[in-house]
Amino acid sequence: MANNVKINEMGNEVVDGFECKPVDFDPNRPIMHYQSLLFICDDERCHKAHKEDKSIKLRKILKDLELNKGANRIKITRTFCNGACRFRAVAQLTTNTQAGAEVKNNALWLKATHKYSDDEWINIFKLLSNNKILSKELPKESFIPMKVYD
Repeated sequence: MANNVKINEMGNEVVDGFECKPVDFDPNRPIMHYQSLLFICDDERCHKAHKEDKSIKLRKILKDLELNKGANRIKITRTFCNGACRFRAVAQLTTNTQAGAEVKNNALWLKATHKYSDDEWINIFKLLSNNKILSKELPKESFIPMKVYD
């Protein structure tokens, strides 16, 4: 194997120019487990609020905390508009309840995430990895209220 060959976290050789796309595609291979999946809005308004590529920074924090793999893995995914522009820089949280993640963290929406410090993100990631209920641990103002229809 040449020195310039890149290997992703699943142990696969990566297509040149990509971060994780494997050279050998196996449609039957399962995806990497995650406990929590955070959808970071990266559309026009939210991106301007961040003033930087937030997903790269958050992925580095996850890697430093060793939460980028393993049973407590947290995955970051950039999205286009999530339809909550008035709350600026939103993030939607999905938890893997099939694998025992806290169901009360599923479908939570965080608002104004462009104002979160690295320490606040670290706290959120640690709470998630320890399966704590975010709505009990973070201020109520952190969340976008959801209307449930009857």
